[in-house]
Amino acid sequence: MTGFLVRLFVKDYEKTDDVKVRERYGLLSSIVGVICNILLFAVKYLMGTLAHSISVISDAFNNLSDCASCVVTLFGYKLAAKPADKDHPFGHGRMEYLTSLLIAVVIIVVGIELLEDSVVKIITPGKIKFSWIVLVSLVLSVGVKLWMAIFNTKLGKKVNSSVMIATAKDSKSDVLATSAVIVALVAAPFTSLPVDGIMGIIVSCFILKSGYDIVKETVDELLGKPADKQVIESIQNLIMSYDKIIETHDMIIHNYGPGNMIGSCHVEVKSDENFLQIHEIVDQIERRIYNELGILMTIHMDPIETDNEQVNYCKNMVRTIIKGLDERLHIHDFRLVPGEKHINVLFDIVVPYDCSYTDEQIKTVIDDKLKNEDVDYFTVITFDREF
Repeated sequence: MTGFLVRLFVKDYEKTDDVKVRERYGLLSSIVGVICNILLFAVKYLMGTLAHSISVISDAFNNLSDCASCVVTLFGYKLAAKPADKDHPFGHGRMEYLTSLLIAVVIIVVGIELLEDSVVKIITPGKIKFSWIVLVSLVLSVGVKLWMAIFNTKLGKKVNSSVMIATAKDSKSDVLATSAVIVALVAAPFTSLPVDGIMGIIVSCFILKSGYDIVKETVDELLGKPADKQVIESIQNLIMSYDKIIETHDMIIHNYGPGNMIGSCHVEVKSDENFLQIHEIVDQIERRIYNELGILMTIHMDPIETDNEQVNYCKNMVRTIIKGLDERLHIHDFRLVPGEKHINVLFDIVVPYDCSYTDEQIKTVIDDKLKNEDVDYFTVITFDREF
């Protein structure tokens, strides 16, 4: 069904990196969401009124809030599709993240209101009228929400959309919420306990948890979380496929919205290479990264000595020292610069955020080990972190 709808309503559906195509995917997701949620709201509100059930009515208004979220999503995709301008040179792609955040706020507000109504229902419980029609309508609504969760998950993965993934998560929480309402409806005739209010609280907790998860994920994107490991590996594999490149490091990827990433990195090359030739190779790598991965990359060249015995000896010695502290530590930009009284050992060392050693402790260990050498070494260390 998902594939059929995509082929029917999304022109050029295979060009998922195109902002206009992404907008069409967003339009499809929003329209389907609006239609389904309006129908579910109408049916549940009617059934909840007939059954005098606060949990059913609350679940109905949860679907109405989902409908409002779909409308917000629609406008979010419209804004995200706007081209770059002088005030926003990197485009408007992050509007998708802001839209996800707004959806999360709506979900949390609905959850809080439902929690309040459910507490009141426990304090002052009312009689629920069991009805097979109500039960069947709720079971059908679970099926609809399951389909919507699968539908938006498929679309979200296809176009890498945090908004659609957030919508899918919301649909999954709705499945759990409606299931809890069904339990309350079935159990009500057999117990004097305020099952309706209890299940209403459970429903509200599901809704609040869903909203929190979306907020956390979206805020992480806006604050700047690390790039996806698969993206990093793809870039590194492409760069290292060139024989002239020895190593790559200091990679930074900035995400300005799905399909809009900008990055930079350093590559090490032999210091005696023809730099006009190396420059041409680097330009070619940058073009390939953009054409194949859609990432605007800037690459800096670091010339290093590879045939200097003293440099190689000292470099291997430092590597052995740091591996003895933490296997994850690694160095780059290693070079020796002779001074009047000592030899300066300059290099960068990449330290994980959760390393048990401080930068000062690592430097002290390296310096102490180098003091045992016949040569007077003086270390100048730059401490880096993985971005």
